[in-house]
Amino acid sequence: MVFLDTSALLAVLDADDLNHSPADVAWRRLIESEERLLTSSFVLVEVTALVQRRLGMEAARALSEDLLPFVEIEWVGAEIHGAAEAFWLEANRRQLSLVDCVSFEVMRRRKIERAFAFDGHFLEQGFSTVP
Repeated sequence: MVFLDTSALLAVLDADDLNHSPADVAWRRLIESEERLLTSSFVLVEVTALVQRRLGMEAARALSEDLLPFVEIEWVGAEIHGAAEAFWLEANRRQLSLVDCVSFEVMRRRKIERAFAFDGHFLEQGFSTVP
């Protein structure tokens, strides 16, 4: 199973993103391999808002209709949120987001070792990244 981060989903959709080419290739490989893909409801909200604001409704529709049907969503409840928030506050780092901390918590609980991400925080936390 591979966890999908905002950075990768945004790069797949945004042709102007510096990571678009490797993201596009990696996305196609993941789909062709029939790898199970998972993201969190926090990532879903974050990427939807960014895509809508930066790229417009056509890209938001592509996210919803073309990418998300391949993705399982982990709907984050109070327990995961609380654990992630405690980690985030303890880390006390301006550049580390609560959404990232939720992602790490979901990955640890689901025993997921790889993330489709261009965010170095996943490597810092001991995960491997695709591509």
